[in-house]
Amino acid sequence: MSARPQVLLVDPGDQTFRGYCLEQVAAAYDVVLLTGTEPSWETPYIVDHAVADLRDSTALLAAGRTLAARHDLAGVVTWSEWHLVATACLARVLGLPAHSSEVMRACRNKATARSLFARHGVPSAAAVTARSVPEAELAAMAVGYPAVLKPTAFAGSIGVVRVDRPEELPGAFAFASAGASRSREDTAVLVEQYLDGPEVSAECVTHHGVTTAVAVTRKSLGPAPHFYETGHTVDADDPLLALVSPVASTAIRALGITDGIQHVEMRLVDGRPRLIEVNARIAGDMIGHLVRLATGIDLPKAAAALACGHSPDLTPTRRGAAGIRLLYPAASGTLTERQVNQPFAARTPWLQQVQWTRQVGDSLLLPPDGDLFTARAGFYIVTGRDTAEVNERLDTAAEEITLTTQAAR
Repeated sequence: MSARPQVLLVDPGDQTFRGYCLEQVAAAYDVVLLTGTEPSWETPYIVDHAVADLRDSTALLAAGRTLAARHDLAGVVTWSEWHLVATACLARVLGLPAHSSEVMRACRNKATARSLFARHGVPSAAAVTARSVPEAELAAMAVGYPAVLKPTAFAGSIGVVRVDRPEELPGAFAFASAGASRSREDTAVLVEQYLDGPEVSAECVTHHGVTTAVAVTRKSLGPAPHFYETGHTVDADDPLLALVSPVASTAIRALGITDGIQHVEMRLVDGRPRLIEVNARIAGDMIGHLVRLATGIDLPKAAAALACGHSPDLTPTRRGAAGIRLLYPAASGTLTERQVNQPFAARTPWLQQVQWTRQVGDSLLLPPDGDLFTARAGFYIVTGRDTAEVNERLDTAAEEITLTTQAAR
């Protein structure tokens, strides 16, 4: 029998964007997997598994109990936005460290979070929920234009749109409602004040109520009025970290979070942080990997430690920077060409990874007709000494990557 702690992982995610998380946790823990499909790429990193319909909370709890009967589990962890509530319930049922399901629901529901931010004095945005166009019109009048409409309980910037004038609101509400209809938790639309300024996030680790912001991520967005993310950079010496850390900690406390990993999104309005939302899990888009490349801090391993009630190791072992650029087409259409200049890639050590996620012949659909799941074709990652060098290298690498689509006739 292994002497290593055993941790139950709910939903490993896809190999491309979440494979690094499982690999890093498996380096220190025996991983027991609860998944929606038979394992494939996950097999080398797990000691046992069960397959269940993860959308069915009853099935998820039953499968979790079955695995717990076979193993001496120390904790339960997930980095899936969609299973935060169910994972908390499962951990409570098994008598393992966990938040209440109410805390996780508050993180999942943007309207609830906004209310808690206001109650605890967290600088955020005025917001009102709406379930019809007339309600949205009244809400927009209350918060003012420009306004942002978004699903109350979804993720990935799906259904998020800016409205600059009243005549744009019916179309924007339809767009946001379409995104909200995909939620199993709340189909309302949130109408909120537009926060004008650069978007950043604080990557945080909370243990016994004490939050440490280990890195700040600077974000790039696609063209307005939509909010899909096109890139991120992390710098171990970013001066913004000291500015955003106190606000991130206050927001995490307001939601009742005492342990875990948080991806806290905010905008800098007139140089001051204003909260967008707190995600109670490791960030997507490979941000956790960027944190490790820049600082050496291992967020997936920290997440497993916290799930088991242990203190995480947050010792920085590097002082550099890293960045990712997500590859989108210039226009929607059929992907006709995708390639990287191979001689350039072979002689460029700072180009850490180029990853395609779509094949030639696939349809790529940008917002408003599509979303990040239908629009992205891949990504690439670079490293450097600081943010300026990383941005320069991201631009240099972009010249060596070809992505071409052909519009439908």
